[in-house]
Amino acid sequence: MDFGSLYHFLFETFAGIGILIGAGLVISVIACLVMEWKTRRTFKDRGPVEDDDDDFTFFDDED
Repeated sequence: MDFGSLYHFLFETFAGIGILIGAGLVISVIACLVMEWKTRRTFKDRGPVEDDDDDFTFFDDED
């Protein structure tokens, strides 16, 4: 498979564009989770947050 056929598949077909969009979404979600995890590690000394108990969080470190 040469570069021309790969380029044609990714940018000129519906399946290729879907793969690019899906890969972009997955990479964005992974980056957001990593940044959120690092931010919570950095600012862990802020004290408890007074929120409702039924709020959803990916990182349940406060308990």
